[in-house]
Amino acid sequence: MKGGVWRSGEAEREQKTNAELAHLDRGKHAKMQSLQDQDSLIPQPRGNLPKVCAVVLAAITTGGIVMLSPETLFGWVAMVILILTLGPLLNGVFLLAEEMLHHSNTRYQGRGLLSHVLPACGLGGKTLLAAGLACLLLYLAGNPLPHKGQCWKLLLLCSVLYVLLKSLGVLGLSEVEVSEICEERKMNVAHGLAWSFYLGYLRLVLPYLETSIAEFRATHRAGGPNWGRGSKKLFILIPLNANITHKLEEEDENICFYDNLPNKEIDRAGVRGRVYKHSVYKVLDEHGKAHVFVGEYATPLLTLYNMSQESSAGFGESERRHQVLLFYRTLQDILEHSLDCRNRYRLILLNDEHDDDPHFLSKAILRHLQQQEKEEFCVPPPPQQVKRHPFRNLLNTRALNGEWHCTDPMSREPTLMFSMEQPQPLMEPVEDTDPYHAQR
Repeated sequence: MKGGVWRSGEAEREQKTNAELAHLDRGKHAKMQSLQDQDSLIPQPRGNLPKVCAVVLAAITTGGIVMLSPETLFGWVAMVILILTLGPLLNGVFLLAEEMLHHSNTRYQGRGLLSHVLPACGLGGKTLLAAGLACLLLYLAGNPLPHKGQCWKLLLLCSVLYVLLKSLGVLGLSEVEVSEICEERKMNVAHGLAWSFYLGYLRLVLPYLETSIAEFRATHRAGGPNWGRGSKKLFILIPLNANITHKLEEEDENICFYDNLPNKEIDRAGVRGRVYKHSVYKVLDEHGKAHVFVGEYATPLLTLYNMSQESSAGFGESERRHQVLLFYRTLQDILEHSLDCRNRYRLILLNDEHDDDPHFLSKAILRHLQQQEKEEFCVPPPPQQVKRHPFRNLLNTRALNGEWHCTDPMSREPTLMFSMEQPQPLMEPVEDTDPYHAQR
């Protein structure tokens, strides 16, 4: 009877632990599914595949030339390098003439010719060094063409035609190359907006968010909804179409305004006591239960949307969507590395393909609230199965309302015990049988 009660308690604890582990696994699966959905939308930084293909093709081509005609290899290599470098150098000379005659004061403010103007025109050290080495190699290897004058005629003709095609835009950068340069050098509109949103707003208010929520809960404790673990972060909504409303309840009737958090006043840019605030909303689930969250749209998206409506901005819908995705990726990277904002926010990317669902916004917020609860769910370690002596179970049981219950604490903190006695030799094996089983 007593052993059965103890074993039933162990079974209940084990069953509870298994349920908690299953609950955590479902939360991890939901989070992984959400991350996979976002990864399918967010453009990742471009890799080095074109460079690898170029190196492989150059190695194969060079190997073939070495096998066919190794004696003219260095001459051909030198001539090709000159063809590829003399054209950009000649184009750089023309750009340098334009910059020095008309823009030296306004664009460079008297800065040095070698340090700023020449590299800006494409006359950098790498190009000049490559052309110089190619000239030296061609001089040492000799003319690879049968006639001496053909080599210089070819070099001159290629350089002139390169400048002509370059000026006409035939040899200009492709859209992919321009996009890659802008992303690498952080020159996109989205990069500037993301950094402005972080430095001018999030970094100032997020460190005080927990304090504001604690003050709000203290004044709204009576009759207010319960705040879950996922409700203590700022939900930043980022729709892909950048078309946001100023009131969340106009977007989804399952969301209603609750109240504002206490104002935060910060002296900023000459304004004394500039007010920053957050709004608290209630969202209803499918069972009609209210959940609270602190949320807002990312205000820089208004700039992206308004730019796409202005023809002079040259900002179409496709470019706007791309900039929104870059804004999300840049802001996520900034916040992940910010100690001031860590664990105080949650970015929610809203796909505009679900416009036909009137409750898409509330469903997305509830899904993130549930994921937040599961991510922060604390799972205790599984109980260790320890073999107990039968007489020890008798000593650790007591009668309560006519029934025997185990009083041995299962979660007692470990203690360190010392013995002052001298060490004793090992005892002989002792028969250890259960007297209750023996009587049966």
